[in-house]
Amino acid sequence: MKRKIGALEKVDADLPNLQHKIRIDPPSYRDDFVGQYSQYASLYELFLQSPTTTDDSGIVRLRDLIDFVSHVADCYPKITQGFAGDLRALIERHHATLDPELRDKIVGSLVLLRRKDIIDSQTLLNTLWPLLISTPSKSLRALLYQKIISDIRTANSKTTNHKLNRSMQTTCHNLIASDPASPKGIWSVKLTRELWKRQVWNDAKAVSIMAAAALSEDAKVVTGGVRFFLGGDQEREEAADDESDADEDIDMGKLRHQAVINKKSAKRDRELKAAKAKVKRKEKKKNAPHPLNFSALHLLHDPQGFAEKLFFQHLQPSQPKVKLDLEQKLHVLNLVSRLVGLHKLTLIPLYSYFLKFLTPRQPSVTSFLASLAQATHNLVPPDALEPLIQKTANEFVSEASAAEVASAGLNAIREVCARQPLAMSETLLQDLVQYRKSKDKGVQMAARGLLSLYREVGAGMLRKRDRGREAALKLRSGEQDATRRFGAVEQGGIEGLELLEKWKDEQGQNGEEDEEKGWDDWDAQSDSSESSGGWINVESEGEDIDISDSEDEREKAAKKKNETENKQAENKDGKGAGADGSSSSRSGASMEPEAALKREEQRISNLATTRILTPADLAKLKELQQSAAVTASLPTAKRRRLQQAQQQQNAQRHADDAVTADDIAGLAFLSHKATKEEKIAMAKGEAVGDRPAADKNDHRSSTARRKEKKAAEGKSTTNKEKARKKNMIMTLGKAKKKGKRSLTEHRNILKQHVERGKKGGRRGNR
Repeated sequence: MKRKIGALEKVDADLPNLQHKIRIDPPSYRDDFVGQYSQYASLYELFLQSPTTTDDSGIVRLRDLIDFVSHVADCYPKITQGFAGDLRALIERHHATLDPELRDKIVGSLVLLRRKDIIDSQTLLNTLWPLLISTPSKSLRALLYQKIISDIRTANSKTTNHKLNRSMQTTCHNLIASDPASPKGIWSVKLTRELWKRQVWNDAKAVSIMAAAALSEDAKVVTGGVRFFLGGDQEREEAADDESDADEDIDMGKLRHQAVINKKSAKRDRELKAAKAKVKRKEKKKNAPHPLNFSALHLLHDPQGFAEKLFFQHLQPSQPKVKLDLEQKLHVLNLVSRLVGLHKLTLIPLYSYFLKFLTPRQPSVTSFLASLAQATHNLVPPDALEPLIQKTANEFVSEASAAEVASAGLNAIREVCARQPLAMSETLLQDLVQYRKSKDKGVQMAARGLLSLYREVGAGMLRKRDRGREAALKLRSGEQDATRRFGAVEQGGIEGLELLEKWKDEQGQNGEEDEEKGWDDWDAQSDSSESSGGWINVESEGEDIDISDSEDEREKAAKKKNETENKQAENKDGKGAGADGSSSSRSGASMEPEAALKREEQRISNLATTRILTPADLAKLKELQQSAAVTASLPTAKRRRLQQAQQQQNAQRHADDAVTADDIAGLAFLSHKATKEEKIAMAKGEAVGDRPAADKNDHRSSTARRKEKKAAEGKSTTNKEKARKKNMIMTLGKAKKKGKRSLTEHRNILKQHVERGKKGGRRGNR
């Protein structure tokens, strides 16, 4: 027995050597390979007969032979034709009882055969995927999941493998849809989320898989699907940023400098070539067109139906199929509210659902308030939101409430009213605005934010003393409506065009001459096949260009224009608003259409309707917009600066952006008095509560921070900085010698210093 084991060990030691020889010259070692393959076949048959009673030496021998055959199988394709099938059958039947090392070796051998194109990706995934969802081994699941992700990414590295992707996506969807109550669907969620983050799967089919997961009957699967819609896009952006940051770490100038001053070697040459190739790939990727990555929330097939199913299945029923805790319900509610706000859906029962949670004693109440703000848009009926606004004001905003509670309530009301201003009543608004005089900073800023909001969207609801100068002037001139109407949508236009029109009026420019000058420096690339040789000047007899398609439309337009001129003439004569105060232009119903028409004429710029903007006009328009932005950011008082900062923050928020609990809490942390332990932690620069360990508590000088940054980046210091750190005894000799130098020696030293400067330094590096 000992002799036999020794012979096996000798044969095993010869396998790597034989493998190397076969890779070099396969025909010469064909007989040796046939002998080893016959040993593998016999051991395979013996193992299938008694997989549980095979001794350790036989398992080790079988594992080594599997590894050997898998590495050289591409050299003898006819002999190893059934090798992949043997491995698949072995791991499918006995994966629960196999030795862990032998099991991992079989999986690795199948992946190696896939890399050698002996089996295709579809065959490999059809083998590994059933094992992933059925095996009880945690280590094997981790290995299989890693191999599946790697193989799908490799298959889609050069071009998108649509056939493989459709097959795997269908398999993942069927796993969830066939048994919604099964926890096995979590593997479909993990796989889809990882491939979405890596931008391998970025189509609507992947989104439909996660939608099915969010509507399943298992708590973990539901949470995984909901979290995907809430954070999958952010994970994808962070992964892309990490890849770009890794590419930017290469400093070619530093590498070339090291190659010059260091000893030359083959390793350094390879590193330099690899860095050059990486930088070249980065430049090629930078010049490539940017892929269109749509958000998962925009790729949903039926957002209305999906939101209704989520709400009625997980939040509304008295006996839900899935028992979710408070955190999981908050995630579902966050997703439903984002869908309603993003797609402007109609889900009226959602707003009555919020009523029982709007109380300061409710855990995670800021999350409920944030979800309420997200679920609001301009098409929500104000009647559905008025009870919510009233209850929020009654429960949160009062003199007896804590500062944090009042600040959160005012911020929530502002977020809701920013999306639907008609939800606020005039009496309640005037009452809430008075909290801007509060002693607490957070409450004060929240009330000012609400005031600045309604100065823009509904100044007529404020008292005259609260409207401000700009809002009062807009109301008086008719630029802003005194009352808003439900469902009214403002028409768009060219942003900042009124600035260009005002500038042209101030400069007193002539339209036709300036338009010709604006095209002077414009080099337009035209095809030779075009018949026109340039721009054609179209002259008009009147002030406006008539673009009507028929005679009837032109007659209607002329008739409407005459009526408008007649009404304006009557207003000038004093018939519309008499001096005796018998009628008022603001309150009279007959003057409302006229005021609306006047505002519309003022809104539509003559430049947009009478001429084509030249490249010079567009350049000037951009310059004027930048100048207006700079001027707007230079207020004259601290109060105005705070108001404009709040307005700018609200304006920069996109409609797709989520409202978080931190947005609702606002500046509540200003009211919180730090304890002794928190003060000590902040002095040490540690994290305190929600505040991360940042540089806010770093009281060092900018020079010290710069030195630390340079040391962290691996950069060297200057000779002066090094001389300061030298021991004093080391510098005494040089100092004494410098004091005893003669004028001739000093002159020579200065000459050498000038010559070295001309050469580019002591080493002559230019």
